[in-house]
Amino acid sequence: MDSESVEKDLLSILSDDPKASVGEIADRAGVSRPTAQKYIKKLEDDGAIVGYSVELNPKKLDHQSIALVGIDVESERYVQITSALRDLNSLVALYTATGDHMLMAKLQADSSTTINEIISEEILSIDGVTAACPTVLHERIA
Repeated sequence: MDSESVEKDLLSILSDDPKASVGEIADRAGVSRPTAQKYIKKLEDDGAIVGYSVELNPKKLDHQSIALVGIDVESERYVQITSALRDLNSLVALYTATGDHMLMAKLQADSSTTINEIISEEILSIDGVTAACPTVLHERIA
């Protein structure tokens, strides 16, 4: 098995089950544990794996809200804006995007009211942010 195939297999396994142990990952990929550890470390160092996370179902969480927020920005302020957005305590993830918005932010807070406050008081106050369009998630169905 070539290194590219091993990396693809490991990424697929981790995408399906980020909580899997290295031993489980190695077994499922058909490689030794040290080989799995070596490739996982390489993928982390190369930036292919940027973190491990848990997907939450907002309906199952007491007083938690999750929102996806489309954000439009002035192109010349892009670097400063993304830096400021990374500093938000409520930020779970930030993506570049195609379509209706330049950026998509995933926020988590204790209520949809708090999400709205974060958008109006923190995101929209960043110099160069021209719009923020939230979608509050209710229940994960798949």
